[in-house]
Amino acid sequence: MKATQGTTYRMLGSRLNDVALQLEELRSIGATGKKLNRPSDDPAAIRPVLNTRKQISNVERNLETMGKSLDTMQATDGHLEHVENIMQRAKEIMTKSINDSLNAEDRNVLADELVQLRKELLDAANGTVDGKYLFGGYEEDTIPFVENPAYDPLTYDANDSSTWPYLYQGDGNPTQLEITPGERIQVNITGNDLFFGTAVWDTTDPTQNSTAGGRYDLFLELTQAEEALRGYDPSTLDPVELQNMRDAMQQSLTDLEGAAEQNRRLRSQLGNRAGRVETAMDYQQGVQIDLQQILSRYEDADAIEAFNAIIQQETAFQAALSVTSKVSQLSILDFI
Repeated sequence: MKATQGTTYRMLGSRLNDVALQLEELRSIGATGKKLNRPSDDPAAIRPVLNTRKQISNVERNLETMGKSLDTMQATDGHLEHVENIMQRAKEIMTKSINDSLNAEDRNVLADELVQLRKELLDAANGTVDGKYLFGGYEEDTIPFVENPAYDPLTYDANDSSTWPYLYQGDGNPTQLEITPGERIQVNITGNDLFFGTAVWDTTDPTQNSTAGGRYDLFLELTQAEEALRGYDPSTLDPVELQNMRDAMQQSLTDLEGAAEQNRRLRSQLGNRAGRVETAMDYQQGVQIDLQQILSRYEDADAIEAFNAIIQQETAFQAALSVTSKVSQLSILDFI
């Protein structure tokens, strides 16, 4: 087969175009740092790359959810610390009050402080994060606790929540978080459990809600402590009444300690669960790093190899240009 001048030009032009395209691809790899920029670059790698990207997306979503839950748990712990301080101060007041040396004015001042502590407790019970009530269960948009205008110490019934000093408008459903496949933990505390000591709450029948059996209504304990303090006046009570009031105040002090212990117990449980969430987040972050390394193996180019390949391809391109320029200088006169 005879190679004509036209054939030579076409062959050189095609080869020059191929070299230029390869150089452009290498430069793109060098600029992006990615050796897989489109499916045609490595069809066999597309499926594992997409699967890995999906897993990374799931891990990032889990980390975001756990991070928000952990923030809420930490905010809740701050409110529980405030509740503990309130109960501690109430115990100090009652300890000081079981003392006949105090006059009526002193006792009224301390009773007024108990009223303020009860208001502080209400503020803590209705605490919010991002506009959502912390202790309302699923009822995050409903204020959990309100004062009961019908409360009467004479008709109080521990087995009927409609007679309690404060009413709970939330529900008993705690929020669950899946930290690993198949493992879910509770990431909040419902108001009925913390402030009333009732693990189960019936929103339809108040007579099914009970604080009997070793559980404590924190609002009630502060209320009864105030009532006992205002009713304790050695100058006006006979010996029997005085002893009864002393017993009531001592019982109030005991109940305040029980209520404080209830808060500490739930706070401890919350802290344990928060630690478990932190551990799960550390694990997920490790998984995220492993998945990124897998993805990098498929997608990322070796910078040194890419640079060397560009240099070699540029040399080849320059050589192709040189050969093409020399051939293009030939004419029919060179063969005469």
